[in-house]
Amino acid sequence: MPIATINPTTGKTVRTFAPLSDGELETKLALAEAAFQHHRRSSFPERAERMIVAAEILENEQDRLARLMTLEMGKPLQQARAEAVKCAAACRYYAAHAERLLADEPIPDADGRCFVRFEPLGAVLAVMPWNFPFWQVVRFAAPALMAGNVGLLKHAGNVPQCGLALEELFLRAGFPEGCFQYLAIESKTVQRVIEDPRVAAVTLTGSVAAGSAVAAVAGKQIKRSVLELGGSDPFVVMPSAPLAATVEQAVKARVQNNGQSCIAAKRFIIHTAIYEEFEKLFVAAFRQLRMGDPLLPETDIGPLAQAQAVETLEKQVQAGVKSGACILVGGKRGPGPGFFFEPTILAGIPTDSPFCQEELFGPVAMLFRARDLDEALEIANSTPFGLGASIWTQDEAEQRRGIRELQAGQVFVNGIVASQPALPFGGIKQSGYGRELGVFGIREFVNAKSIRIAV
Repeated sequence: MPIATINPTTGKTVRTFAPLSDGELETKLALAEAAFQHHRRSSFPERAERMIVAAEILENEQDRLARLMTLEMGKPLQQARAEAVKCAAACRYYAAHAERLLADEPIPDADGRCFVRFEPLGAVLAVMPWNFPFWQVVRFAAPALMAGNVGLLKHAGNVPQCGLALEELFLRAGFPEGCFQYLAIESKTVQRVIEDPRVAAVTLTGSVAAGSAVAAVAGKQIKRSVLELGGSDPFVVMPSAPLAATVEQAVKARVQNNGQSCIAAKRFIIHTAIYEEFEKLFVAAFRQLRMGDPLLPETDIGPLAQAQAVETLEKQVQAGVKSGACILVGGKRGPGPGFFFEPTILAGIPTDSPFCQEELFGPVAMLFRARDLDEALEIANSTPFGLGASIWTQDEAEQRRGIRELQAGQVFVNGIVASQPALPFGGIKQSGYGRELGVFGIREFVNAKSIRIAV
């Protein structure tokens, strides 16, 4: 993938960037190592003060940053503004809580004083995607910097200006030069960076194939890695759920961020007693969605981020139809020169179809009918993914079963799955391993050093 800003609304190339030369990359890695030796010795109050400034910049300049996100990957402008504000909240959360989350942890010992101390590892490489070009990065960077690590960002090739803006953000916030750097490198260079002895760990959000490749390199180097590899989240609806309100949330859960979210609901598993009415309301709501220029306030769905994304989604929908699914609404590319795909609903999908095992990264929903909760849970757990899941029911026994039996890194009851600073985020199965955010996120890239002082 070239490193370039290509406006997905028009399909036109706005700006291109040359990858770093070997010498430029070496300079950045050396700077990261030098910055770590200084930053690791800074105090939590010093780091917190800088992180709060970063939050203030995100809040005060949210419109400028939102327009940059929309230009590079096409999300509706109001959602891009919300992303900037959410990033500010994460900065404020870790500024307020990092010292407590990483405080020495005492261990009872009758014959001595024992405790665990959490110390930073060094430079952490983040290989990040384009779909949330600020949030994906900040949710890694805020805890990493507050823990005393330094960050190296290999961003997706289609959001280079977001990568540069993030480097500028942390510099303006007062973090010393080298504490957070954007690396304009191609995917083929990632292995070399991971293998560099000055890089201590790697975190990746992306495809299963990319995660497997990065994990293999990190494992060979005996370096820690965290992987978030997408999902095919189930949205289970039982008869006790308030139907109209649940359908409203279902639409939002599927088409947020133009349908390009790892934790967007993708498979809607509806109890047979309410299936027909749910389908009727769901289809009607999809028909009302307005697709168009993401800079306009009336737009619900903008373009997909890349031309390749449209081609992939089109092929997946066609494969679904060949497997026996029917298209209830949408199903094809949108008009115009940009990378648009119509809001689409597929139904009647055989649950044993290979199509059901794929992640659909765009505004395409799959509808399934379930006889009862047993079948609903069986369908929900039938994919190789396990990132998020939601269950919609007022029955407490059904809620308990959903919490216990849904195979996912996070289960939401009567609410859309969403990431938030205090809540650990990550998946199981092919959705990856490790956690971001919360206490588990900030402790991923530290050395839990055991200390015992004999009496």
